[in-house]
Amino acid sequence: MLLFALGFLLVFLQPSSGQFPRVCANMQSLLSKECCPPWDGDGSPCGELSSRGSCQNILLSQAPLGPQFPFSGVDDREDWPSVFYNRTCRCEGNFMGFNCGECKFGFSGLNCTERRVRTRRNIFQLTTSEKNKFLAYLNLAKNIPSQDYVIATGTYTQMNNGSNPMFRDINVYDLFVWMHYYASRDTLLGGSNVWRDIDFAHEAPGFLPWHRVFLLMWERQIQRITGDENFTIPYWDWRDAEDCGVCNDEYMGGRHPTNPNLLSPASIFSSWQVICTRSEEYNSQQALCNATSEGPIRRNPGNNDKSRTPRLPSSADVEFCLSLTQYESGSMDKMANYSFRNTLEGFADPQTAISNPAQSSLHNALHIYMNGSMSQVQGSANDPIFVLHHAFVDSIFERWLRRHRPMLEVYPAANAPIGHNRENYMVPFIPLYRNGEFFKFSRELGYDYEYLQEPALESFQDFLTPYLQQARQIWAWLVGAAVFGGIVTAVLTGLIRACRKKKGGTSSEIQPLLIESEDYNNITYQSNF
Repeated sequence: MLLFALGFLLVFLQPSSGQFPRVCANMQSLLSKECCPPWDGDGSPCGELSSRGSCQNILLSQAPLGPQFPFSGVDDREDWPSVFYNRTCRCEGNFMGFNCGECKFGFSGLNCTERRVRTRRNIFQLTTSEKNKFLAYLNLAKNIPSQDYVIATGTYTQMNNGSNPMFRDINVYDLFVWMHYYASRDTLLGGSNVWRDIDFAHEAPGFLPWHRVFLLMWERQIQRITGDENFTIPYWDWRDAEDCGVCNDEYMGGRHPTNPNLLSPASIFSSWQVICTRSEEYNSQQALCNATSEGPIRRNPGNNDKSRTPRLPSSADVEFCLSLTQYESGSMDKMANYSFRNTLEGFADPQTAISNPAQSSLHNALHIYMNGSMSQVQGSANDPIFVLHHAFVDSIFERWLRRHRPMLEVYPAANAPIGHNRENYMVPFIPLYRNGEFFKFSRELGYDYEYLQEPALESFQDFLTPYLQQARQIWAWLVGAAVFGGIVTAVLTGLIRACRKKKGGTSSEIQPLLIESEDYNNITYQSNF
């Protein structure tokens, strides 16, 4: 009954974020390379008449890329989204969306002027009704077609450079599965050739910002289709877990009684069909995943390769990772050492921060541990545990941001793997988002984590941290100023004493009134701090 009632809400939905806007998935838009749909509020492109935005040329980053992708002009995702569109809506102020019909993350209201921060909670802290509602929302998303977005079933070349559009409908949940696949798929080089060392969402600096946007968009889409503006993604805190605590029929589905690789028939997720899991088949056919059903979710937690992932991550692993001061380093890929991003992603040892791709730790460890659909990168979002897991990974990213308070310049501006420079647009999102735009505190994006809402003492420490870090950056100047001040003080003190000695014989009637040296110093030499 709950799902039936929620279905009626669909007709009242506003556009949300996703892949190819339906209104731009046509020959006219592809040939003109323009995606500037009208906003329903005033009927003008991008809501220009209401000063919400305007149709503008896309400004692409010219910063050099890393050496990992030695090709140019062979992949539709290069310089996203210019292969498909070179003019899109550029929204003003707090407006957002492919037609500027939405508010930026963290804002709401008719004119997007109201700030709001929602709290993501531990899934085990949800009440039974809250937990059941979350599961129902997931199932609803799996069974409702996206009204605003479609997916591409062919490359731009296969579309005859736009004159033969190849798109199809998809349900809301699978839209996000497909986006994750599309960002991480191999490059098709023709014949049977592919290039595997490419990923616009993993193995590079954009890993954390990309998944942050992915979750925000997914969260907003659930809010739209359910009408529940208070909905937030719950997280699974897997630190020190001995097994998969959410792998039961009360939560995300237990083990099948006769086939340990499948889900229990008592779980609503046992009837779900996966998509985009057959990467080798797509590569051999030089085709894209077209979202055809490919069988049930597979999961066999704990029966994974123990030599690669011997255990789930510990609290100590997370704390060591958080202690790393560099967000990115070296080659800025899975071989990076002492990189917070690479260590959290799981390609570096969580005790040394030295790259070791043969092992899977932290984020990667959970994927390998699930031993099924979630263990293959391109199709991993098929398992709904994906969103619980990545919400917690994002919370660790947030802890690092709050602890180290990096400036935007800490995120690499150049020489990162393709698609991962600070000003690159993230594949395959329309509206467009740059990597650097999400290298900021979560509260600025409208959400927080229940376990990160610190007590007053921690807040005071957070208050002091940026000032201490600024002082550390200018310590040499501070030392120099102190030395100079000491010299000046000594000289002045010596002069005053010399004057006193020289005037010592003067009668009290004509002796000048001298200020004591300590008071003199206080008046004439004042620190700027």
